[in-house]
Amino acid sequence: MESIFSYIINLGAAVMMPIIFTILGCCIGIKFSKALKSGLYVGVGFVGLGVITGLLTSSLGPALSSVVEIYNLKLNVFDMGWPAAASVAYNTTVGAFIIPVCLGVNLLLILLGCTRTVNIDLWNYWHFAFIGAVVYFLSDSLGWEWPVAWGFFAAIICYIITLVMADLTAKKFQSFYEGMEGISIPQPFCQGFTPFAIGIGKLLDMIPGFDKLNIDAEGMKKKFGLFGEPLFLGVILGIIIGCFACKDGQELIDNIPATLGLGIKMGAVMELIPRITGLFIEGLKPISEATRDLIAKKFGDKKEFYIGMSPALVIGHPTTLIVSLLLIPVTLVLAVILPGNQFLPLASLAGMFYVFVMVLPYTKGNVVKSFIIGLVVIAIGLLFVTLMSDNFTSAAQMVSAAHPDDGAVKVPEGFKAGSLDFASSPIAFLIYGCMAYLKYIGAGILTLIAIAMLAWNRKMINAK
Repeated sequence: MESIFSYIINLGAAVMMPIIFTILGCCIGIKFSKALKSGLYVGVGFVGLGVITGLLTSSLGPALSSVVEIYNLKLNVFDMGWPAAASVAYNTTVGAFIIPVCLGVNLLLILLGCTRTVNIDLWNYWHFAFIGAVVYFLSDSLGWEWPVAWGFFAAIICYIITLVMADLTAKKFQSFYEGMEGISIPQPFCQGFTPFAIGIGKLLDMIPGFDKLNIDAEGMKKKFGLFGEPLFLGVILGIIIGCFACKDGQELIDNIPATLGLGIKMGAVMELIPRITGLFIEGLKPISEATRDLIAKKFGDKKEFYIGMSPALVIGHPTTLIVSLLLIPVTLVLAVILPGNQFLPLASLAGMFYVFVMVLPYTKGNVVKSFIIGLVVIAIGLLFVTLMSDNFTSAAQMVSAAHPDDGAVKVPEGFKAGSLDFASSPIAFLIYGCMAYLKYIGAGILTLIAIAMLAWNRKMINAK
C-alpha cells in the first residue's frame, strides 16, 4: 500500500491533475478534449507555482540564513519545511493508508448527507497523515494499546472537521474570490485560521475609529502609489533583507549586485504568482460550470456539491501577497522574542501565503485587519510547533532510519523537528492537545465535536 500511494503522490499535482480533471470532466459530460485542456491548465498552474515558490525559497533562504548567523538567532527546533514534513507524514504507517481511508470517509459522509464537499486535493492529504503520525508516537509514548488505531482516529477527526468547515465557508470563499464558483477549500491548515478571522475581526470592529483603516490592496495603491504595489514592496523588502545579511559596510558594498538581485527576485515572485494562479481559474471554469449544470439538471435546487481543491488556486490575491511579505521579517523577530518558543521558521516561510486564504473572505481583503490576524495566529502557531516538536521528531527519525538516502527528512544532531505548515495549525493542536493533556477524555471530547459538527452540517444541508 505504501508503494502504491507513494507512487501516486510522487507523480505530483502537475501530473495527476490533468488525469483527474480529464476523468472528472468526461464523467460530467464534457468533451474529452475540453476536459483534458482544463486539466492541463491546472497542471501547468501547479508547475508554475512550484517554480515561483522555489525561486522564493532559493533566493530568500541563504539571505535569511546569513541574518540568523550574524545576529545569533538560532533556536533548537529545526524548520524542516513543508515538503519534508509531507514526506515524513506519508512514509509512516498512517500515511501509507491515508488516501483510501479518507476517500472512504468522504464518500460515506456524502451518502449520509453530512457534507457537500468532494475532496480531490489528494496532495494535501498529508496534513491528515501528519497529525495521525504525531498522535501515533504520542499514544505509543503514553503506553496506549493500538497506537496505529489512535493515529487513524486523529487523522479521521481532522478530516471530518475540515470537510464540515469547507462546507460552512464555501459560499463566503466563492463570493470573495472571483471565478471560484462550486469550489471549497478542504485543507486544514487554511481552515484552522477561519475562527480567528471571524473572532479577531469582530473585536477589531469594536475599536472606535478602526473602520478608517479599511484599506484593501487597491486602496493601498491609491493611497501610497508605487509604494503600495506588491511588486515594489517585494523589491524593497528583498533589498532590506539583503542589507541585513551583510556583516559590515564593506561586505554591503561588495554585495550590492546580489542585494539588488534579491530585491528583483522578490518583486518577480510578487508579480508572477497572480499571473500563474490565473491558469487555475481558466482550468477550473469549465469543470465548475458543467458540475453546476449537471446537479441542477438532476436535482434542481435541492442538491449542491463542491469540488474540494487546493488553496494554491487563490494565493495570488494582492492582499495575501502584501501581508505575507510584511510578515516574513516580523515572524523572524517574533520567533526570537516570544517567550517559550524554540522554533525558528526559515524553510517554511514560503508557506506564509496559505495562512490568509480563508482569512481574507472574512476581512474583505482589509490589509491592516489581515496583518493583525496573521500576527496573532503566527505567534500562537510558533508555540504550537514547539509543543508538538518531540513527537514530530520521533516520526522524522523513524522515517529517516527507513529511508537513509533521503536527506530532506534527516533532523540535524542536537535539534528537534518542526514545520510551520501543518504543525502551527489550530486544528492540529486541538487534536494533539486533547490527546496529550486530556488523554481518553480528550479523545471523547474530539469524538463529540466531530459528531456535533456532522449533525449540525447535515441539518443545514437538509434545511436548504
